[in-house]
Amino acid sequence: MRLLRTPDDRFTDLPDFPFEPRYVELDDPHGGVIRVGYVEAGPADGPPVLLLHGEPSWSYLYRKMLPVLAAAGLRAIAPDLVGFGRSDKPGDMVDHTYARHVEWMRGFAFDALDLRDVTLVGQDWGGLIGLRLVAEHPARFARVVASNTGLPTGDHDMPAVWHAFREAIEKAQVLDVSRFVQSGCKSPLPAEVRAAYDAPFPNEMYKAAPRAMPGLVPYRPDNPASAANRDAWKVLTELDLPFLVAFSDGDPITGGLAPVLQASLKGAQGLTHPVIAGAGHFLQEDAGEELAEHVVRFILG
Repeated sequence: MRLLRTPDDRFTDLPDFPFEPRYVELDDPHGGVIRVGYVEAGPADGPPVLLLHGEPSWSYLYRKMLPVLAAAGLRAIAPDLVGFGRSDKPGDMVDHTYARHVEWMRGFAFDALDLRDVTLVGQDWGGLIGLRLVAEHPARFARVVASNTGLPTGDHDMPAVWHAFREAIEKAQVLDVSRFVQSGCKSPLPAEVRAAYDAPFPNEMYKAAPRAMPGLVPYRPDNPASAANRDAWKVLTELDLPFLVAFSDGDPITGGLAPVLQASLKGAQGLTHPVIAGAGHFLQEDAGEELAEHVVRFILG
């Protein structure tokens, strides 16, 4: 596997992101060692909150939530998915599969950090990966927060806006990462924030992951990940873990999944599920502090 590593100087002077970068190294079962970058805030012995981002962002997306969680005494941990942020970047699209991304985050959370009694916060691909981890390793988790995400099996078609996004990514000669992040936000992003979203990708060589991810979503029933997601869905529907559905009111991609999660999952029954007003797909960007407060109340009561 051909691995690329974004130069450190790409990450200098990031606005509102004072967190010290940390790294773990994972032995990849397909050969080689992959470095995963992450940031964390809060007491090291606090209840762990695993914050998983999606496509095409990175842990920078959680900069508004980390201080709120830390102030509540929680250990907030935000890794960069492999191929994003400060993590190593497999340079060929074929190196990116749904199963590998699940395994990489499993290795990060359990092998490297040995996290237990975890609260998952997953948005976009952070949910697609994180919900698989919950279903396959339920003893490691205490509760789940799903935000603008789901666990598609390919048995139901994705919305037209998602297909348009996938085609735009596939056809783009130059992939403008920050433009796609901005398109998923209700609030305008300042130039320096857009630059922070572009920082992990010095040129097109580094963008195999954001280019590959849309095509890995199971949008047909015979997708390579469909069977594993069906199995995970069966586990999740019967799991007793408390499951909070905290979606925005302005996400055309995943908005229809909120009532499905609330109605289908045993752990979601009897909870009051917040709807975050005025936020888009990347609700951490539009309303990060508000989402973090919901997470704090969910954990601490």
